Amino acid sequence: MINVYVGDETSFLRAVILGTAKGVGDVPNMEDAYDPKSKEHIKAGTYPKEDDMIEEMEAFAEILEKYDVKVYRPEIIGNYNQIFSRDIGFVIEDKFIKPRILKDRDEEIQGIQYVIDQIAPENILDVPDDGRIEGGDVMPWKDHVFVGYSEQEDFGKYIVSRTNRAGLEFLQKQFPNKKVIGFQLKKSDEVAKDNALHLDCCFQPIGQNQAIIYKDGFKLEEDYQYLVNYFGEENLIHINRDEMYEMNSNVFSISPKVVVVEQKFDRLSKVLEERGFTVEKVPYAEISKMEGLLRCSTLPLIRDKN
Repeated sequence: MINVYVGDETSFLRAVILGTAKGVGDVPNMEDAYDPKSKEHIKAGTYPKEDDMIEEMEAFAEILEKYDVKVYRPEIIGNYNQIFSRDIGFVIEDKFIKPRILKDRDEEIQGIQYVIDQIAPENILDVPDDGRIEGGDVMPWKDHVFVGYSEQEDFGKYIVSRTNRAGLEFLQKQFPNKKVIGFQLKKSDEVAKDNALHLDCCFQPIGQNQAIIYKDGFKLEEDYQYLVNYFGEENLIHINRDEMYEMNSNVFSISPKVVVVEQKFDRLSKVLEERGFTVEKVPYAEISKMEGLLRCSTLPLIRDKN
């Protein structure tokens, strides 16, 4: 039995599902790509190779295991992308939420069903038919749950809009003891530098009271300002458009002190080290070509309760 619990983004990690690049298959056709960064690399002939991505993910797994984290991996579904496990499930408090995601990805959950089967049925929540949520948009943070989403005008327009108002309202109903706050994100199906695919592509809490943030990932100034007021300007690390594109906010915390980052994020690593963090560096540049990075490929199951 797995007693899931996640209360925030940074408490010491005990168990996690890390996606897999094994069996990801050949380069997809352009019409089968559903984010602008993947399309860019398909067009340029630079889409990542399976062997390179496997190597990157194994390096990440080694870092997690170095900190005695229990690492689960999906069962392989042949010729299927199972790298980004964050989107196919997520944990808030003691509940595992099975979201409704893109139809193209609906088989993905089968790869982690053996893990879900170890969770008590009463602690599993299914998102209703009209709700759409992906885990990259959902961040438990102490008394809050931050949620990136799109109102209908954008949700109906962009394939990169992954969480809707019905999904947000489902979480608000299920967790009445939390402040479940929605932030509208900027979307573009064609220009990766103008697209915040998920909330974790433009914002990520770290440590006890700090965060990485990209202002222009938010559609509304007031949503960005809410986070500035909540964390305090002095506790924010601002990233620019190019750093957002390279996924600088998509780091992953093993504990309040230990942050895993892509090895080429020199400026961010320096800032984190100056602020007292232990920075674990991992090669993940090939995976980043699919508009996802370290947080996207993890599904935390158990973090310490504070």
